[in-house]
Amino acid sequence: MVTSNIKAVLPCEIHRVWEMVTAVEGYFWRGDLSKTEVLDENRFVEYTKGGYPTYFTVTKMDPPYCLEFDMENSNMYGHWTGRFAPEGDETAVDFTEQVTAKKFYLRPFVKRYLQKQQAQFIADLKAHLDKTPGRR
Repeated sequence: MVTSNIKAVLPCEIHRVWEMVTAVEGYFWRGDLSKTEVLDENRFVEYTKGGYPTYFTVTKMDPPYCLEFDMENSNMYGHWTGRFAPEGDETAVDFTEQVTAKKFYLRPFVKRYLQKQQAQFIADLKAHLDKTPGRR
């Protein structure tokens, strides 16, 4: 299992950040996805630009402070934990992914891939929050 963590302070109050991260149908701000699909109140699917699906099951939701889910696709399985903390009119986020590659030849690349994905997620989120009216 590989663990990757990213922390950031986002220019928006906690409830708005929570809303953005948990609104699966509203993931249009994510540059790496072509679409999302809600299966039920605890399960959803994200599709990459190439149509590759990853399945998610929410395992913990404590609005607006903590979100956790399990994830799986044909290459990996793992767990994601998101922690959100107010810092005045900004929000500190702490996102941790623990992933196991299903294919042995992918194992050397997992950590780097996770770090790249996490950085892109934060960059996309910041960019969208910067464009959103009422961000503070």
